[in-house]
Amino acid sequence: MTDTKEKYKYYAFISYNSKDTKWGKTIQRKLEGYRLPAKLCAQHGWERNPIKPVFFAPTDIQPGGLTVELQERLRASRHLIVICSPNSAKSEWVGKEIEYFHSLGRTKNIHFFIVDGEPHSGNPKTECFNPIIDKLGIPEILGANIHEKNVSSWPWIRKERAYVQLITKLLDIEFDAIWQRHKRQMAELFGMWVVGIGVIISILLLEWYSSQPVDIEVKLSEASYINNELPPLKDAVVTISLDNETKSDTIKSITHGTMFKNIPAKFIGQEVRFTVKCDDFHDTDTTLVLSELNTIEIHRNAEVYGNIHFRLWDVKNECPLANTAISIDGTEAVSDEEGNVALFMPIEKQKEHYTITTPLSNDIYTIYMPCGDYNAILIE
Repeated sequence: MTDTKEKYKYYAFISYNSKDTKWGKTIQRKLEGYRLPAKLCAQHGWERNPIKPVFFAPTDIQPGGLTVELQERLRASRHLIVICSPNSAKSEWVGKEIEYFHSLGRTKNIHFFIVDGEPHSGNPKTECFNPIIDKLGIPEILGANIHEKNVSSWPWIRKERAYVQLITKLLDIEFDAIWQRHKRQMAELFGMWVVGIGVIISILLLEWYSSQPVDIEVKLSEASYINNELPPLKDAVVTISLDNETKSDTIKSITHGTMFKNIPAKFIGQEVRFTVKCDDFHDTDTTLVLSELNTIEIHRNAEVYGNIHFRLWDVKNECPLANTAISIDGTEAVSDEEGNVALFMPIEKQKEHYTITTPLSNDIYTIYMPCGDYNAILIE
């Protein structure tokens, strides 16, 4: 390896036909980027990436005839790698590069990498070896073949094995010195691919699921004291906020819910905002973790039927009845100087209307809730 650095500018020269350019680029990248085992490098005094630089014409000069420049590049290369295919077998320039490198006395450093066709097939359509090989009497060497079927049924493994074959020929080491390690690395890489593909599939499935519309049910639950004397809930308007979109629907009664249809599934499990507006109940604005069945607690507004206020009026004398004792469904109260009566009835005693009696009259009066600003009890 030390001799290589001192004597040769390039570790290898890649000879190819322009129709096989992609293979030339791939082999150059594979060789220059290959990291050998640290132990093997220590034994030979190599770097972890010992096969570099590799000359490949498109990265340095334009391909063409065997110019003086190409001859200099060949002289400056320790090895010649021939990409073998029916294309290169017909190439005059590939033949000239092989012939010139052979003339330098480095025949043993010519390596064949078969990417297509068959060696010595005798058929111009499938022959992968350039005829100059037989003409020069270059010893038949079994090149690294990416289509060697007795290796594996998996094409990518056959390719990787061919790359390792070429590397071991270039370094003049035993094939198994790096192949077993390379197989373990491929197995690890395959495992990562499988995991990666699994993750990608999971993400795609999640995105697909998130994009599917679902129907969610919303029900209401009265959290305050339930008084059966009061009118039940009806026509509650429920609104759900999803990003910049809102959907509204009406719930007819506390025993019924409503369905919001075509809600993106991605919102399931996310916090979303609900608002509820309904007569006799406080407005509700809450955030829930969205599920397929959602229950929202609502609270009755105790002031609607509990805030009793009216005026006692003496019809005969046309004046308010001040400081007058009355009974509102058994609860005692007294009017003020202006005849006004104000009383808050606790929710458990609330009704839609209340019975009012007073010692001033034998009559029984009724006040209907909710009270207005001009309610009055007329006493004759």
